[in-house]
Amino acid sequence: MHTLGTMSLLEFTLLAFGSIFAIVDPLALVPAFVTMTARNTRDEQLRMARLACAAAAAVLVAFVMAGPWVFRLLGVTLPAFQIAGSVLLFRIAMDMLYARRTAARETLEEIEAGVAKDDIAITPLGVPMLAGPGSISAVLILRAQADGLAQHVALLVSIGLVCLSGYFILRFAATGARRLNPLALKLTARLMGLLLAAVAVQFALNALRQLGVPLEF
Repeated sequence: MHTLGTMSLLEFTLLAFGSIFAIVDPLALVPAFVTMTARNTRDEQLRMARLACAAAAAVLVAFVMAGPWVFRLLGVTLPAFQIAGSVLLFRIAMDMLYARRTAARETLEEIEAGVAKDDIAITPLGVPMLAGPGSISAVLILRAQADGLAQHVALLVSIGLVCLSGYFILRFAATGARRLNPLALKLTARLMGLLLAAVAVQFALNALRQLGVPLEF
């Protein structure tokens, strides 16, 4: 299997969109969003969903643009960050496979605090529910392995599309998704978890190859 750096533009774009969508997993946010905005009007819910997705996109894009400086500031190499990031992503994937909302995205305390807040758009909905440690780690790894301007642009477009998809999902939640079948949400979470687990393992394999570890399958 080739590494991300040797992928075609289409392959990289599909991987970027799929992995970011899997870890952001806006479908799994529907119950928490409905709970936290139960006292708000539909217009207020739509405004908060729009602002939260815009804030999440801005945070993720900012980390993509600042990627090289982040690595230099922390004094870590890309393989080290890939391995650490893959561990975090795999942990999140395991929670998704068991249909649990991982604490790496939000805790019960954050949801309860959101219920008490008048406006949850920036926190906790935008950060860390949409743009949390897992998604930030994923975009940093993808940014470091993007090959050429076209793939860097594809990564930014993928972030935008994921956040736009998140907005439409939350918009649907505000207009009647309260009756969405919980079993369907759990099935989707498990499928996203399986995809994310595969991405996490691939990140780790890429890091080992960059460190010179011979891997033959």
